[in-house]
Amino acid sequence: MPEDPRHELGRLGEALAIAHLERLGYALVARNHRTRYGELDLVVADATALVFCEVKTRRANAAGRAPWEALHAGKQRRVRAMAAAFLAEVGDRPRRPVVRFDAIGVVLDARGALVRLDHLEGAF
Repeated sequence: MPEDPRHELGRLGEALAIAHLERLGYALVARNHRTRYGELDLVVADATALVFCEVKTRRANAAGRAPWEALHAGKQRRVRAMAAAFLAEVGDRPRRPVVRFDAIGVVLDARGALVRLDHLEGAF
């Protein structure tokens, strides 16, 4: 059965986001972690922070829709609930003094090449 193009787009955006975060010195803790509230895109850690990262990927021609449009207050509440569930469920996770919520917006062209990647630390 063929893959849903939106899932392919999302996976590509997440892969680019992971590469970006690793260049910044973060280590991947979890990807697409399922909780009862939904799925966390990325959880990463550096020496001081455990970061829950929401990745939004769009095509450059998506009628002017910015990746951030989907990161409304309701989505932010869900990500916080998913993060709380992750912290309660995952005992072997890294312990850090800071917990942060970042957002990464990825824009790709029609061929899947990166047009833009914006990383907002402490986005919400």
